[in-house]
Amino acid sequence: MVLLVFGAGVGLYWFQPWKLVTDREVNESLAAVPASPSPSPASPAPAAASRPSVVRQGQFVSHEHDTSGLARIVLNVDGSHVLELVGLDTSNGPDLRVWLSDQPVRSGAGGWRVFDDGAWVELGELKGNKGDQAYAIPAGTNLDQLTSAAIWCKRFSVSFGAATLAPAPRP
Repeated sequence: MVLLVFGAGVGLYWFQPWKLVTDREVNESLAAVPASPSPSPASPAPAAASRPSVVRQGQFVSHEHDTSGLARIVLNVDGSHVLELVGLDTSNGPDLRVWLSDQPVRSGAGGWRVFDDGAWVELGELKGNKGDQAYAIPAGTNLDQLTSAAIWCKRFSVSFGAATLAPAPRP
């Protein structure tokens, strides 16, 4: 009996099934920026830049869980970069992280487990499975190499959803 209770406790901790029926909504202030001409995302901001600009963006595609929203990389006036998730809507889950990766985004089950195969940078734990949120990108990150954003379940090594970060259209 003790073994059964212990096994149930471990199973509940590992899978955290309550997260499938609970949501965590985040509504952080994001940069109010239109896509605009800018330098390469890995380059510092020009001295004359007076407002942030979107340098890369893409829509999320679903993988293990239905996922939608926009991922965009914003170049700030000070030369720093931020990944913004705009209108994110995905499932909650255990140990969810926000990653930038060099792996291409593929639709269907073939795209679920690829993001830890190459180069990747973890930007932090997913703040919420719904809403708007921003993640600082470490200085020196090669944004020409890391061309996708993923909501990554670290515990089960699977993508909930991902977006190809293509150069933003110029106005």
